[in-house]
Amino acid sequence: MTPAARVQAAIDLLDRIVDAASTRGAPADRLIAGYFRERRYAGGGDRRAVRELVFAAIRACGPRPESGRAAMLRLAQLRPDLLALFDGSPHAPAPRMPDEPVAAGGTAPPWLVERLARSGVGEAEQEALLGRAPLDLRVNTLKSDRDALLPLLPVPVELLPLPQALRVESGINVTQWAAYRDGLIEVQDLGSQIACLAAAARPGMTVIDLCAGAGGKTLALAAAMENTGSLVASDTDRRRLGELRARAERAGVSCVAPVLLDPGREDEALAPWRGRADLVLVDAPCSGTGTWRRNPELRWRLTPAELSRLAALQTRLIGLGAELLRPGGRLVFVTCSLFDEEGADQAAKAADRLPLHPAALALPFGHARGRGVRLSPLRDGTDGFFIAGFEKP
Repeated sequence: MTPAARVQAAIDLLDRIVDAASTRGAPADRLIAGYFRERRYAGGGDRRAVRELVFAAIRACGPRPESGRAAMLRLAQLRPDLLALFDGSPHAPAPRMPDEPVAAGGTAPPWLVERLARSGVGEAEQEALLGRAPLDLRVNTLKSDRDALLPLLPVPVELLPLPQALRVESGINVTQWAAYRDGLIEVQDLGSQIACLAAAARPGMTVIDLCAGAGGKTLALAAAMENTGSLVASDTDRRRLGELRARAERAGVSCVAPVLLDPGREDEALAPWRGRADLVLVDAPCSGTGTWRRNPELRWRLTPAELSRLAALQTRLIGLGAELLRPGGRLVFVTCSLFDEEGADQAAKAADRLPLHPAALALPFGHARGRGVRLSPLRDGTDGFFIAGFEKP
C-alpha cells in the first residue's frame, strides 16, 4: 500500500468505528481485525501503519467526529505531512475541499471533560488518559517467579515495583513467547495487579470474584491463594467466562469454580455462598474512563444515561457482595474509572447504607480519594482505577 492508500484505509476504518460508537457496535480492535481479514493482501507493515493512523486520529478528536474523513483531517492539522496525501490519486483520499468539516480536538466530549474536572481530574491528568499504554505482565507464581523467568524472556524488560510485575514495549506480541504459552506469564496492567494486591487473598480462603469476566484478576487471586481454598469466578457473560477455562488450564489453576449469573438474579446462583465468603472482589462494570489509553473510542460511546445505569449497577453489586461475606470478611470494590460516581461516591454510599466498615489499603501506589485510593496514568503509570476496601463486622 502506498502512504496515501494507508490514509484512505484508515479513513474507511474510522467511518466504521464512528458508526459503531453511535450504535453500540463492535469495538475498534474488533473492527480493525475484521477489516484486514477481508484484505489479506495487506502486509504486516501496512496493517501496523493503518492501525497507528486510526488510533492517532481517534486520540486527536475530542467529541465524536461526523466521519472518518473529518477525523483524519483533524489529525492532519497536527501532522501537516498527511495533508499532502489527500491528492486524489488511485486509492488515495480526495483533495480537501474549501470549508470541508474537520473534527474538533480536545480530550473528550465537553460533558465528559466537565464530569472529570468535577471528580478532581485536572487537565494534565485528562491528557495522560490519551497517551499510549505500555504492556505490563504478571509472573505466575504457581509456575515460576520473576528472577527465574527473566533469563527466559526474548526482549529487555522493566522491573516494576510489585514483586512479580514486568513491563515491555507496547506492541510486542507476547502471546508468541514460550513463557506465555506455558502459563508462566499473564498480560495484566500494573493497576489491575495493584487491585489484586489490595484484595489480599490468602491460601485456603473462600473467595468470590463477583464480576470475573475472562478471569484476569481471578488468575492473580488464585496465585495469591497458592491454588488452595475455593475461588468462585462469576459473571453474566457466558462467552467471557468460557475464556477463563482455557486460561486457568494454561496457568495451572485448579481451585476456580466458574458460575454463570442471570442478570438481575445474580443472588440466586450465588445463594450457596451467602454469608460464607472470606473475600469478595467486586470489579464492577463501569465506564472504562481509566482505560482510554487502550480504548480511546470509549469517549464517543458513553452517555450520561449509560453512566447513571452503570453507577446503579455498581451500587447493587456492592450490596450483593456484602451479603456474601461472612462476619469479619473483606470486600474490595474496584472500577477502572476516574469518575466519583463510580468511585468515591460509591464507597461513601456503601459505608453509609451497608453493614460494612471502611478498611485501610496499604498500597505502594495511588492517592486518597474519599474512602478509597485512585490510580492514574499521570501519577502512577497505570490505567485509571478506584479501589476501596471494607470489612463486615
